Amino acid sequence: SCLQLKPPPPTLSFPLAGKCTGFSLSLWVLSVCWCLAAVKGQSYPTVNTQYGKLRGVRVPLPSEILGPVDQYLGVPYAAPPVGEKRFMPPEPPSSWSGIKNTTHFAPVCPQNIHNAVPEIMMPIWFTFNLDIVTTYIQDQHEDCLYLNIYVPTEDDIRDTGAKPVMVYIHGGSYMEGTGNMIDGSVLASYGNVIVITLNYRVGVLGFLSTGDQAAKGNYGLLDQIQALRWISENIGFFGGDSNRITVFGSGIGASCVSLLTLSHHSEGLFHRAIIQSGSALSSWAVNYQPVKYTRLLSEKVGCNVLDTSDMVDCLRKKSSRELVEQDIQPARYHVAFGPVIDGDVIPDDPEILMEQGEFLNYDIMLGVNQGEGLRFVENVVDSEDGVSGNDFDFSVSDFVDSLYGYPEGKDTLRETIKFMYTDWADRDNPETRRKTLVALFTDHQWVEPSVVTADLHARYGSPTYFYAFYHHCQSLMKPAWSDRIIWCRFLSCKIK
Repeated sequence: SCLQLKPPPPTLSFPLAGKCTGFSLSLWVLSVCWCLAAVKGQSYPTVNTQYGKLRGVRVPLPSEILGPVDQYLGVPYAAPPVGEKRFMPPEPPSSWSGIKNTTHFAPVCPQNIHNAVPEIMMPIWFTFNLDIVTTYIQDQHEDCLYLNIYVPTEDDIRDTGAKPVMVYIHGGSYMEGTGNMIDGSVLASYGNVIVITLNYRVGVLGFLSTGDQAAKGNYGLLDQIQALRWISENIGFFGGDSNRITVFGSGIGASCVSLLTLSHHSEGLFHRAIIQSGSALSSWAVNYQPVKYTRLLSEKVGCNVLDTSDMVDCLRKKSSRELVEQDIQPARYHVAFGPVIDGDVIPDDPEILMEQGEFLNYDIMLGVNQGEGLRFVENVVDSEDGVSGNDFDFSVSDFVDSLYGYPEGKDTLRETIKFMYTDWADRDNPETRRKTLVALFTDHQWVEPSVVTADLHARYGSPTYFYAFYHHCQSLMKPAWSDRIIWCRFLSCKIK
């Protein structure tokens, strides 16, 4: 809850003295002197790593109870995945001589937030703050594998040893996002923990797969694993405890964390996981039709050749902008480019891996928020006046068709769902129908996957914790009718 979406950084410009209009020269000089004094008084801590020295910046927080935080922004954790390294696993970064300046964010991975995925798959705070989000994704480049480290500077008398580490995996829809948007300073200072956010390859560049050796996919997950490897090897230089690393994320970030607990590639790189509002069992966590979407993309950019190796070679020659700007829409409740079962990073279906106890080395916390299916109801029907009986029936039928196709017994499945999600004491009330639809989507997309994941973890004796979050609030991000039936995400509303 202490992670914050950063507002766009303020910019302050001073006109040249000879071109001042309505701006006194003395005030301009005074302002420049004030800025220079602030810069002169600014502290720039340095730290060693296995790859070279880093220079960060000490940032005070606007609170009397929170001490300053040392920020190391834009730290390279992998070599640039460009050229022949596109669609390849990440490699360790190169060493450098001298002191690398890490006081500003590095570029974000190429993405297109406007037409890459349906809005329904993006977090509400993301789409509601697109103007702010845009300021953080303007600087895009394939050389984007960097992380940001927030280190508290005041020791806690309760814990004076090496500090625990929390690594945040950003969410979105596998198609967009950056760790640069999330400020870990408050959590770091208040919790006396080192907080790390990171960029990983998203969309086509992070998850394209041909289903064979030509492009196995899962590069975004491998980026996260490489970041964890870098952290495990270097966090001691920042005063962190490499034996107390927690990975956490929400939504798609939670799916990534859940998948990381199932991969042998990440074994020993972290010790606890917090899986918020998502799971590897969610319908959008894994892409089960990667070749279909890879072929669609290849057709659009003129690389649709039969041989997959030739296809990937052709895609490597295209600009990153041309690839990410293609509008490839996934099936409803699914993703077009996301993690795939490759027999290696994800060796089998996640539920099978959980049933086999592939997560026994981790303490795990999972949780859900009430009413997370709100956006599915917003987009399925015109719900200002509630939901009519016909709209309710259509929504359930569309839900079954989109998720399960047309299996034998489809009618029975549809009628069973309608029966279970009908409030028979108030069955003719349009607002009640709307409420039960929200419950249906919330249960299927978030609650059931999380509960099953928690149950499978606990079944094998792995320490497992579960929470349900409720907070009723007013927010412009939600339709007015939702105030009567919905509770909103902590990070998406003002706390009254």
